[in-house]
Amino acid sequence: MMDHASQLKLQAFLDGELPEKEARDMAGRLAREPDAAALLAELRHTRQALKGFESDIRLPETREFFWSKIQRDIARLERAEPAARASVPMLAWWRRMLVPASAFAALALMVVVAARQWELPVGFGGGARSTPVLETALDDSGAFTYRDQQAGVTLVWLSYPGENELADSDPADTLQ
Repeated sequence: MMDHASQLKLQAFLDGELPEKEARDMAGRLAREPDAAALLAELRHTRQALKGFESDIRLPETREFFWSKIQRDIARLERAEPAARASVPMLAWWRRMLVPASAFAALALMVVVAARQWELPVGFGGGARSTPVLETALDDSGAFTYRDQQAGVTLVWLSYPGENELADSDPADTLQ
């Protein structure tokens, strides 16, 4: 298998563009390598096919006039390119509008996520309470219930008269 550089040298050999020493080296390589000889034969057949095809094509203009038309078309297309860029401001306008809108949407999403983490009390549109709740069953029962939903804790505190209160109380109030 020939590499790309060797294939180019083979093409130059076919075209008669190699110096004498390189041409002799390539002729020796063609005698040793059947892949190189097969590629040379394929290049010769392709050259013959193209030569026969080119002879049938005749341009109605001279060669210089034909290439000047191509050059004018290239120049016209280069001038038309800035006109095509006139439609780009619409794309730029969308980009200018979408970047701030995306930033606003991301900020709104962050506010919603933050509001879910710090849920509002029931009266402010929030769902379950996240702050601890302190309840009493009666106004003067001496029992307090503490619930913390986040920690999953319920604490009941019962308050009895302290020892100092018993000492100050009337002996009739105590059972003996």
